[in-house]
Amino acid sequence: MSTAAHPATAPGGHPDRPGFWRAPFSRQALQDLGFALTGLPMAVLGFTLVVTLFCLGLGLAVTVLGLPVLGLLLAVARGLGAAERGRIRNVLGEEVPAPPAVVVAREGFWGRITARLADPAGWKAVLHQFVMLPWAILNFTLSLTFFLLGWSLALFPVYQWVFRRYTSWGGYRVAEWTTSDGVHHAYEITSLWQIAGVCLLGLVILFLTPPLIRGLNGVNRSAARALLSSDD
Repeated sequence: MSTAAHPATAPGGHPDRPGFWRAPFSRQALQDLGFALTGLPMAVLGFTLVVTLFCLGLGLAVTVLGLPVLGLLLAVARGLGAAERGRIRNVLGEEVPAPPAVVVAREGFWGRITARLADPAGWKAVLHQFVMLPWAILNFTLSLTFFLLGWSLALFPVYQWVFRRYTSWGGYRVAEWTTSDGVHHAYEITSLWQIAGVCLLGLVILFLTPPLIRGLNGVNRSAARALLSSDD
């Protein structure tokens, strides 16, 4: 008998996570970031599929063809929900129970279609694809912005010489303006203390980014438990 490997879990059921000071350099931080970034293409795909099938099904509802299309919509939504539960399990290390299978009371093609149409879990999965696209965009944007901003500022002392070497600036130019009397002003980061300040700000953002991304991903877990899980 073989056993599948799962991430170690803490007493509360969540995977063990590195401490605050190790978090930005940990594998778990990259996994959390990967979950946030891959969530956007998954959300776009899911939203596109369910909106297309939903509109097509409603448009054909005046004919008998609308019901199979809506049945396909619910089957696709369930499949997308299973993929999302798999992402949460494999990347975040948390198990979201699957909803009960569709109960087919009557044999035949139309029996399976009507069973699909009466499936609450399928409609909840459709709702999940509708509501999660705006959140996926926000999660992607905030996660990537803070990750790149933190590292770029923290590593500023490493590459700050580039601006003096290859531009006419004395250092990185933060702002420049010309007053109404024609006097030009520029604010550049040139001194050791200014460079150290930028690096310190980057380190603060760098260490705050993993808990931020983890909190953002927590919304995905909550939505999956509410809309893609068993009612038990």
